[in-house]
Amino acid sequence: MARKSRRRAREAAFKALYQIEIGCDSQEDASRDVLEGAGLTEENRRFAHDLICGVSGKLEEIDAHIAALAKGYSLERLAAVDRAILRLSVYEILYEPDVPPAVAVNEAVEMAKKYSTEESGAFVNGILGALIKREGLEPHGTT
Repeated sequence: MARKSRRRAREAAFKALYQIEIGCDSQEDASRDVLEGAGLTEENRRFAHDLICGVSGKLEEIDAHIAALAKGYSLERLAAVDRAILRLSVYEILYEPDVPPAVAVNEAVEMAKKYSTEESGAFVNGILGALIKREGLEPHGTT
């Protein structure tokens, strides 16, 4: 059950990041609006909020990683949905030591398939796999 709740928290964070990305809301408004309607436990609300704030606080660094790995694609050329998913998962891989990289990748691929396209799932998987390899991380979280 905890895994499903974390998935819902990640999806809520993704939705807020997407709203911010397309200019609908400020970080504060998007976070509040999405989290109020997400039906999350207090612990998972905090997790989602921390993800939103973490991505926002490290956005330049995260975007630099994505841009370096998205061979042949400028960051602006990526679909806004894919950009939001990648930002969230890159943040988790690099800055959330309690989240195994494999979990972040699997969750990102599932979100890409659900909210974008089947091809986006493969694209996201490739970018994140390249990040893990480049950073010398073990997929299951041990270095």
